[in-house]
Amino acid sequence: MQNLQEKASDWSGVDSADAFAIDSTNLFEKLGLQTFVNLSTKFYTRVYDDDEEWFRSIFAGSKKEDAIRNQYEFFVQRMGGPPLYSQRKGHPALIGRHRPFPVTHLAAERWLQHMQQALDSTPEIDPDSKTKMMNFFRHTAFFLVAGDQLKYQSQQAPTCKHVHSK
Repeated sequence: MQNLQEKASDWSGVDSADAFAIDSTNLFEKLGLQTFVNLSTKFYTRVYDDDEEWFRSIFAGSKKEDAIRNQYEFFVQRMGGPPLYSQRKGHPALIGRHRPFPVTHLAAERWLQHMQQALDSTPEIDPDSKTKMMNFFRHTAFFLVAGDQLKYQSQQAPTCKHVHSK
């Protein structure tokens, strides 16, 4: 049975080495806080304006401003900056935090389309950093899809209730 990282690599088409190439450069030092704020703002503006109701509904329980802050604080922390997200919300625990949402292959692809467009419209991010970030985002999106499948497996797992008698 494949582990979640292997599934993420298979489904995303991004191997782990490329996904975690973000760790070879401190992108926070290179790009700065405002770049991550700008990226997250552009991303969530696209998400909340998405044409598809099914996709927008995934985010309906969150305020746009909160979603932006959570995302840029996580990105800053994961890409070499201070632990803003953990200081405010605790460990990121991505699978657990995304458990209430339907993180399907289709949703991951839609999320990635918006992220690619947000990256493309953020000129302060150089091409090499965009590639590293997109590889990380793509792999992570499918890591979450694999994690989402676990919740369904655990819900459908048969329970074994045997009555033992002598």
